[in-house]
Amino acid sequence: MAQEPGALETAPPKGPHAPTELSDLAALKVLAQPRRQRILQHLTLHGPATSATLARELGLNTGATSYHLRELARHGFVEERAGAAGHGRERWWRAVPGDRRFPPRSRQSPEMRLVMDELNHHAYAADLEVFEQAQLRAGAGEDPWADAFPYSRGSVRLTLPELRAFFEEYIALLNRYKRADSDTPPGARTVLTRFLALPAPDAAPVSESAPHDSDPHDREPHNRRESDPT
Repeated sequence: MAQEPGALETAPPKGPHAPTELSDLAALKVLAQPRRQRILQHLTLHGPATSATLARELGLNTGATSYHLRELARHGFVEERAGAAGHGRERWWRAVPGDRRFPPRSRQSPEMRLVMDELNHHAYAADLEVFEQAQLRAGAGEDPWADAFPYSRGSVRLTLPELRAFFEEYIALLNRYKRADSDTPPGARTVLTRFLALPAPDAAPVSESAPHDSDPHDREPHNRRESDPT
């Protein structure tokens, strides 16, 4: 699973995996293609599939899915499933697990930043679509897990090293709950997790001519910290 802001998610690893950095521009361009992101997301959520299955589920043709799968495989993001019980020459593909991370923005070339912006744009849009679909199912009373959707908005005061440490603790927490399919109890579901943290914008300077609140209760306390789980 890629674990940098705006990073790629793949299937849970079966054992400990050291982080690997994706700094190859060609590999990043492969990931930035929207259809390949959809294919990888489908393999991550639903397990191994054939190009025909992916074409049917994603509204593509088998020639396109086969091409995209080969491109993903060329850079190690997917692989043929060993020992898959296919029919005839049918090929099954799986997402390759791993902790894949992107270079920090300060080490990205201008071209890499453009590719990363494109990759993140599609990834954020896909995440929002999945979240909205889950909300619709919950609102229709079709999902018994609806009452358990965790959601929290909060803020903390951190230095840059503390933020990095916070992120690594989050990854460690995810890894604590990962387990192989054989160890997964009945009734378990794949739960999508997304982490986003960003510095708050600097407060705009208040003009001396700007009107001031007369009610002190309407003013935001300085350095307030909040955590509002809903």
